Amino acid sequence: MITINKNEAIPLSKQIYMSFVDKIRSGLLMDGTKLPTVRQLSKDLEVSLVTVMKAYKQLEEDGFLELSKGKGTYVKTQQQPESVHTASDLDWQLSIPDYLHRSQYARFQDSDANYHFSSSMIDPALFPNQYMDQLIAQVFMQNPRILSQYGGIQGDLALREKMAQNLQKSKITTSPENLLITSGSQQGIDLVARTFVGPGDVVIMEAPTYPGAIDVFRSRGATILTVPVDQDGMRVDMLHSLCEKHNPKLIYTTPTFHNPTGTIMPLRRRKILLDIAESHHCLIMEDDPFSDIYFDRKPPLPIKSMDKAGHVIYLKGLSKTIAPGCRIGLIAASGSIFKRLYAAKANMDLGSPLLPQKVILPLVDSTKMEQHTKRLRAALKSRRDSVLKVLAEQAPAGVTWLNPKGGLNIWIQLPAWLDSNDLLTEANKRHVSFLTGSACFAIENEHSTFRLSYSYANEKLLEEGVQILCDIMQALKPSSSSSPTF
Repeated sequence: MITINKNEAIPLSKQIYMSFVDKIRSGLLMDGTKLPTVRQLSKDLEVSLVTVMKAYKQLEEDGFLELSKGKGTYVKTQQQPESVHTASDLDWQLSIPDYLHRSQYARFQDSDANYHFSSSMIDPALFPNQYMDQLIAQVFMQNPRILSQYGGIQGDLALREKMAQNLQKSKITTSPENLLITSGSQQGIDLVARTFVGPGDVVIMEAPTYPGAIDVFRSRGATILTVPVDQDGMRVDMLHSLCEKHNPKLIYTTPTFHNPTGTIMPLRRRKILLDIAESHHCLIMEDDPFSDIYFDRKPPLPIKSMDKAGHVIYLKGLSKTIAPGCRIGLIAASGSIFKRLYAAKANMDLGSPLLPQKVILPLVDSTKMEQHTKRLRAALKSRRDSVLKVLAEQAPAGVTWLNPKGGLNIWIQLPAWLDSNDLLTEANKRHVSFLTGSACFAIENEHSTFRLSYSYANEKLLEEGVQILCDIMQALKPSSSSSPTF
C-alpha cells in the first residue's frame, strides 16, 4: 500500500521513494520481496511512467532495490545483497494491503546487543527497585481487589490531582479535569494524531526528530514538512515562512533536551513558536519526556506555561524518571481539544490500567522521588562524561558531536566518507547498537548522523562499546592501499 498526495508540495517521485524507504527500513517489506513493475505501479497510483521510473532509479542508486534481469525488481539489503525472495506458503499474505506506512523505531527498541546504545531507556539498576516493591505490596494491602477493577477513562483522580499540583512547579496552570492519563507518551502522540490528523493534513516536525512520532504521523497519511534544528532547537524563522506557505494543522516539538540532538530551545524561541501557532490557528504538541533530567541548571519553562488560548497540547512522560514498567504518561489540554482527546482515549482502550497508576501515585512529588531524581541526574551525567571522554580521545578526525546538558542522548555527526548505516552494520557484528540518523528524518535521506543513548549501559560497557565504535570508524576510513578489516 503505497500512498501519495498529489496536492503536496513534495514531488510525487520523492513521495514514492520515501514510501518505499519507510517500508524497507521498517521491515514491512522483507528482504527479497518482489516489487510491482513500473507500469503496474504507474497504473495503480495514476501517475506517469517517468515518475515511477525516477523513484525506482533513485531507490536502486541508494541501495534499496536490485534488478534481476528477466525476473523483476526486489528489495535489497546490505546484509544479504544478493538475496532473492523464495516462495513460501505465506506468500499469499502479500496480497493483503496494510496501512502501516512506517515503523522504523520498533527496529531499534528491542536489542540483544551487549552494548545497547540504541534506545533512550534508563538502566534498571538506577531505579529505587526495593522501594517500588514495597509500594506494590502496599497497594495490594490497601486494595486487595485492585486487579478486579477497571481504571477510569480519564485516569485515576488522585493521580491527576497530584500531577496537576506537580505541573504548577513548571508554571503550567491546569486542573485534574484537564489531564488525561495515558499508557506512556507514545500513546499520547498517537491519541493526538488519531484525533486531529488525517490524510493530507500538514504536520510540521523538527529535522531530525523523535522517530516514534514520525511513525505515527506517517500512519495517519499526514503531509509532513520539516524545519531544521540548530544549537537552539527548531529554527523558528524558517517555521514562520513555512506556515505562511502552508496551513499546518499541528506543530510537533521537543523543546527541552530535544530528541535526538539534546538541544534546548531558549525561552525567546518558545515564545515565538507560540506566537506563530496563535497567528495561524494551529496546534502545538509539546513533548516533554526529559526536562527533569538536567545536569547543570533547570531548563526554560515549557511552552504550555505561556499558553493562554489552548493552542498547546502538553505531553509529559513519567516512564523515564520514575518507573518505566508502569508506562504512565499524561496529556494536558483544554476546551474542546481536551474533550475530543478524551473521546479518542475511550475509543482506544477505555482507560489505562489502574494498578500502575496507584503504584506511581506515592512517588510523584515525594521526598523519596526528589532524592532518586538527584541521584539519577548524577549517574547519567557521569555516564555522559564517560562517552564524551572516549570520543574526544579516540574518534577519527571529522567526527563531531553535541554536548547535551541533560536528557539521555548524544547526537553524532560523521564525516562525508562515513555512512551511519554502514557503521551500524559493522557495529552489530561486534554486538554494538545505536540509532541511525536516517530513522530520525521524515523527509531527508540522511546517512551521516546517529544517536547514541548513554542511559542504559553502565560506564564500563559505555567505554568499551564507544571504543569499539571508534575502532570501526578508524577502520572504515578510506585508504588507497588497503581495505578495512575487523
